Amino acid sequence: MFARRGGGDYNRAMNPLVISCSLNPESRSAVLARRAQETLAKTCDDARLIDLRETALPMCDGGAAYRHEHVGPLAAAISGAGPILLAVPVYNYDTNAAAKNLIELTGRAWTGKVVGFMCAAGGKSSYMSVMSLANSLMLDFRCLIVPRFVYATGDDFNEDGSLSETIIRRTDELCDTAGELARAWSEVAGSV
Repeated sequence: MFARRGGGDYNRAMNPLVISCSLNPESRSAVLARRAQETLAKTCDDARLIDLRETALPMCDGGAAYRHEHVGPLAAAISGAGPILLAVPVYNYDTNAAAKNLIELTGRAWTGKVVGFMCAAGGKSSYMSVMSLANSLMLDFRCLIVPRFVYATGDDFNEDGSLSETIIRRTDELCDTAGELARAWSEVAGSV
């Protein structure tokens, strides 16, 4: 994980952040988030997981919500992160409202970030569901969206709730790709 092409270790302090956006106590996207954080922690000392089930956020109202006690620290974590992986459930052919609310509350903290997606959905028909959120991040905050993302349906989880080998492999590949892109993005930004 996170090895530079051509050898050598990747910067172990790249500060990757995984955000689990589901509010469901039995969330499958949270399983994806945990796997990504565990994978990243193998090579990055500072890999973090933020679970929105444990960080209550108000609905964005364009005013007082920005002063909520959890918004500032969450925005700081996003602003200081290297690559960010969002684990989102898909409801009604779109990412859940909590993910969009998170972005509305933390706004500019997303500027220039490398962002990847992991989705848990009920069926195969919502494969393109992250595109409106990805487009918003690209256009509003100039994020670099990882072109590979993980899309898992109920068939991708074992009876005990664990991930299938295919989804484990794809999650690990997403972590690698996000790390490589974050390193390259950082080098380009530093030379401009």
